[in-house]
Amino acid sequence: MPIYEFYCKKCHTIFNFLSRRINTTAQPDCPKCQSELKRQMSTFSTIGKAKEGNDDFMPDIDEAQMERVMAGLAGEAENINEDDPRQMAQLMRKFSHQTGLNLGDGMEEALARMESGEDPDKIEQEMGDILESEDPFGQVKRRMRSKMQPAQDETLYDLT
Repeated sequence: MPIYEFYCKKCHTIFNFLSRRINTTAQPDCPKCQSELKRQMSTFSTIGKAKEGNDDFMPDIDEAQMERVMAGLAGEAENINEDDPRQMAQLMRKFSHQTGLNLGDGMEEALARMESGEDPDKIEQEMGDILESEDPFGQVKRRMRSKMQPAQDETLYDLT
């Protein structure tokens, strides 16, 4: 009886499913969050160090570099004049440039408006929903999480 492995992107966990027969088409939902799972190659069938071919994993992020950037920018942030939106916009652009983080069209528009001297409160009032939906800092968390090995759920689930 074959055991199939499936990965849950949302839980960042690999689950094992036992099948009573060979079944290459079954696509179970995540036992924890009910999200769609992605079939994985079993570890015994890989040779050498496996690499992720999945675009959801972004191996180009360097955790140590991210920490250095954050520490450097934190020092700069202490010296920012909170009454000058241009300085905050410059700091955000520097962060984006140093980390490779795409801030999104909405944030780019907001930064351009801040650089022209517009009131950040007015910008947030007008663009708050757009800025929240883009969540550029969520990208950092997802990238950092994708660098970690997924959890391995030891339960053997039934593949029906």
